[in-house]
Amino acid sequence: MRLLFSIGAVLVAGMFAGGDVAGIAAPGPKFESPKNQPQRPAADRDAQTVDVELVLAVDVSYSMDMDELAIQREGYAQAIQSKEFLQALKLGPNGRIAVTYFEWAASSDQKIIIPWRLIDGPETADAVAAEILKTPIRRASRTSISGAITFAMPLFDEDPYRGLRRVVDISGDGPNNNGGPVTVARDAALEKGIVINGLPIMVKEPSYSTMDIDNLDFYYEDCVIGGPGAFVITIKDRGQFKEAIRTKLLMEVAGRTPERPVMRVADKEPRVSCLIGEKIWSDRWGR
Repeated sequence: MRLLFSIGAVLVAGMFAGGDVAGIAAPGPKFESPKNQPQRPAADRDAQTVDVELVLAVDVSYSMDMDELAIQREGYAQAIQSKEFLQALKLGPNGRIAVTYFEWAASSDQKIIIPWRLIDGPETADAVAAEILKTPIRRASRTSISGAITFAMPLFDEDPYRGLRRVVDISGDGPNNNGGPVTVARDAALEKGIVINGLPIMVKEPSYSTMDIDNLDFYYEDCVIGGPGAFVITIKDRGQFKEAIRTKLLMEVAGRTPERPVMRVADKEPRVSCLIGEKIWSDRWGR
């Protein structure tokens, strides 16, 4: 079941009421120790356990302008350093998370900006934020959400830490128009116990010169996200960028969903075609 809402529905302060972390997903096969491998001591296993393994997958396609890309980078860095984020971190059963950050465009274009890093307090949060900000901003062609999800899946196998939850966070301003169908990649991730959340960016009016579409939030809700407690936070104004990113990270770290009632979407025919991006590209450029 997927939980869907806009940023206006999120009450950050209410997320921390009650103290218990909710929405823990069942671990996938990687959590089973191979029989031919020696078991690590319990204390060592505990030291490697984190509350969530979080993959941040960030769109850098040409439809994102340089200002948006800069605000996006700053938004992630500031969110990780914020007192609200650090408070959410402390409330987890282990008080630490593992995070990696990569940028994506076409199906063959993904670049890891931050390899797996442990965040367990202000010092490690500051170090990760500094790494995010120091990398030069780049842009690239095409938009392959399916490629980003496919690239993200094996990253969990490379993570030296083991999380109670595994989450891929996809941000982007357009539908999939390159690589395999997004639903195939999404379903493969869900089979591995990975949760996918979305941050659709809708700050521009759709036009013929771009791949933007109406109702990108519906597209993300019905075609991209999935898994226990999966959610979408929509950005419809440039001024919402940093607030939306901070709220999204808070919820992912705390493993929470809004306390107020939210709309529940059952499995049904998507409101926006999950192949709309591929169709637009083919209609315009014939390939």
